[in-house]
Amino acid sequence: MKLTKLYKDQGSGGNGCPTVYLGETGELVVQGSLVDGDTFAELENVLPGEGAVRISADVVAGAMERYHSQHSEGR
Repeated sequence: MKLTKLYKDQGSGGNGCPTVYLGETGELVVQGSLVDGDTFAELENVLPGEGAVRISADVVAGAMERYHSQHSEGR
C-alpha cells in the first residue's frame, strides 16, 4: 500500500515517531512506540496479527486537520 505522511510529532526531531500516514486505500496507518504488556492486556478482541502503539492526541488532531484540509479542496 502506498502511504502519504499526514502528520509527524513536532517534538520527535528529524526521525522517529509518532507519525500518521494515509494509505491509498483511505485507511490510516499509525507509527508509534508499542504499548507495554499490561496496557496491551487491557485491549478487547485483539485478533492475531494486530498490535497497538502509543500516540498523543495532538498528533491525531494534527493528522485529522491535515486530512480534512487536503480532502475539503473539492475532492
